[in-house]
Amino acid sequence: MHRRTRFRWAWWLLAYASLGLGIVGVFVPGLPTTVFVLVAAWAAARGSDRLHRWLLDHPRFGPSIRDWQAHGAVSRRAKWLASVTMALCAAVLLALMLWIPAHRWWMTALPIACMAAIAAWLWWRPEPPAG
Repeated sequence: MHRRTRFRWAWWLLAYASLGLGIVGVFVPGLPTTVFVLVAAWAAARGSDRLHRWLLDHPRFGPSIRDWQAHGAVSRRAKWLASVTMALCAAVLLALMLWIPAHRWWMTALPIACMAAIAAWLWWRPEPPAG
């Protein structure tokens, strides 16, 4: 059953581009994976039934997407992984600030503040129901 949507091609393009960025994020530190995969699932639901089904059935991405779609929930493991990754990125930024003399303080403070806000929001999200 295929739903007709206006600009289906744009949703399709956004879904595949987001999935591509999510896959790149697996290998590039600081580039999030989960956010892009969730955006890919959201856009695929509007532009590609095949991709949407594939994402929901995927052994790695599927459980997180289903938890988010059903409950707006994020697993504790994902929260820890995201928090540790953001802490490591903050440490790198702080080290660069000390290493590069021309580096402005706000160039470090702004991304660290953003990561802190995201981490707080993430930990306020509910966890998926057990079982």
